[in-house]
Amino acid sequence: MSATTAAAPARKRKSLPWRYRGAVAVRAFAAVVAGYLLAYASTAFLTVVLPFSRSDRVVAASLLCFAVWCYAAMHAFAAKSAWRALWTLLLAAAALYAVAWAFPGYAARP
Repeated sequence: MSATTAAAPARKRKSLPWRYRGAVAVRAFAAVVAGYLLAYASTAFLTVVLPFSRSDRVVAASLLCFAVWCYAAMHAFAAKSAWRALWTLLLAAAALYAVAWAFPGYAARP
């Protein structure tokens, strides 16, 4: 074996700062937990406002919630800051759920 094929000395990798790791953790939390809450709230909201029969509203809202959750995950990692991603998702979820809770009789009854 020549010297060039011998194992190179181990390089010490520079670790990432804790501030960056915390921002990624908050974004991941926003994508998973706040995204789930937003998807749940959008399901409740759409179940109330869609103009279909009750069973069709539930099925349509349940299927659309997956698209909402994907949007929330993309928003969490595209926002300017990690905290902005978290609070905007939570605020949107709270608003949708409040509307669905406040107007349960508003649902269309075909």
